[in-house]
Amino acid sequence: MSVYLMLRRMKITMFTDATESTKVSELKRIIQGLTKVEPDNQRLLTEDNRVMEDDCPLSDYGLTSATAKAQSPASLSLAFRMGKWRI
Repeated sequence: MSVYLMLRRMKITMFTDATESTKVSELKRIIQGLTKVEPDNQRLLTEDNRVMEDDCPLSDYGLTSATAKAQSPASLSLAFRMGKWRI
């Protein structure tokens, strides 16, 4: 089933979709196609500011077809590395 996502970074908002079993690393490759930023230089965060690990599927973060619909996509934050990661 499709999971619809809204990715926000500063003043930019992007929309994409994936499946519940899509790993975060695969989602980062999709984002690379949109932004031209390497996956190693990307960090995805959930709505509750948890850093998403590359080897976990989206369903591990509660992103399912029931919670992330086309009419109300799940919101994720996107950060790019500009040196060392700082949280």
